[in-house]
Amino acid sequence: MPITVAPTALPEVLRIDPTVFGDARGFFFESFNARDFRAATGLDVTFVQDNHSGSARGVLRGLHYQIQQPQGKLVRVVQGEVFDVAVDLRRRSPTFGRWIGEILSAENRRQLWIPPGFAHGFLVLSEWAECVYKSTDFYAPQHERALRWDDPTVDVAWPLTSAPMLAARDAEARPIDAVECFD
Repeated sequence: MPITVAPTALPEVLRIDPTVFGDARGFFFESFNARDFRAATGLDVTFVQDNHSGSARGVLRGLHYQIQQPQGKLVRVVQGEVFDVAVDLRRRSPTFGRWIGEILSAENRRQLWIPPGFAHGFLVLSEWAECVYKSTDFYAPQHERALRWDDPTVDVAWPLTSAPMLAARDAEARPIDAVECFD
């Protein structure tokens, strides 16, 4: 079952739309197929961990990354809706410091491929949202870092209607000129 892949403004970050089959009973789609992913993206990745998070409206998680054991992530939403963001933290990249954002929802079933070297975060737009993502490396808390969500240099246009709910580590995160980045 083929997938449709579209590049974003950051060419390595890919928007992925699965082929969905539906009828009066409901729907079916393959959320991941290694052969189809490789054929459509040209990427041969191995996922080693699946993560699942649930959050209330207004929660902003991120922008997170691991400076060592960097993780590629294939992100999707299984309940609700989020504004999902990736920021390029590769200093030698022509898109260093730039970001993209996509609406991911249970309704649109869209996925986002975020390669290693990018920070990732999301803002919950619905009353409740659950995100599921596959990672290419294991969680390593000793290498986890956070980029400040409202860094004026990066200037993510979060669709906020009020102040976001943040974890302490996200509220204390530093701006791009003060965080460790990738060479």
